[in-house]
Amino acid sequence: MIAALAVMRGDADAMICGTEGRFDRHLTHISDIVGLRTGVRQFAGVTALILPKGTYFFVDTYVTPEPTAEDIAKMTLLAADEVRRFGIRPRVALLSHSNFGSSNAASARKMRAARHLIVEAAPDLEVEGEMQADVAVSPEIRQRIFPNSVLKDQANLLVLPDLDAANIAFNLLKQLADGLPVGPILAGAARSVHILTPSVTARGILNMSAVAAVGAQHHRAGTPRML
Repeated sequence: MIAALAVMRGDADAMICGTEGRFDRHLTHISDIVGLRTGVRQFAGVTALILPKGTYFFVDTYVTPEPTAEDIAKMTLLAADEVRRFGIRPRVALLSHSNFGSSNAASARKMRAARHLIVEAAPDLEVEGEMQADVAVSPEIRQRIFPNSVLKDQANLLVLPDLDAANIAFNLLKQLADGLPVGPILAGAARSVHILTPSVTARGILNMSAVAAVGAQHHRAGTPRML
């Protein structure tokens, strides 16, 4: 709470917390004190994972348990902005157990609806779905089963249908593939504030300090001051 107040008073430009305590409690304090960016109605947790085959971003890994199609569309746009801050062009895959209408289950319909909303809001964003995870990361498989996909290369922003799926996928890949995590990045906040997890390493804190500093530069000129 003190750090969030310091950021809002201008005594600090960025904040990192979460090494102790519950994520949702920290999020409540940030929501009450720092709030959301203008025009944004929800936070999203974006986590990057650096693997031997490339860097992938997952959303929403920590914030919204059961997002609607509208929620998914909005968090995808927020996540795409975060990917661009890394100097990477976002290529978005909306993941599901279904491939391009092969299932009419509620979760598959939700991801299809989210894509329509995203395309309407950001027609220049490279986004496709719904699709299975292997189709998202393999252009060869995708070309075989859906050659007309607007996603021509390997997806690097993976949007999951709910928080359970996103968190499980990220943590499983992190351990099995010995990936280097960066995050979670709290997208949508009015200032550069981020909530880590108690399992974060010293290197993870260092990486997120760099991310927070870059975010602070979007809000204030000069050298960012961290709390």
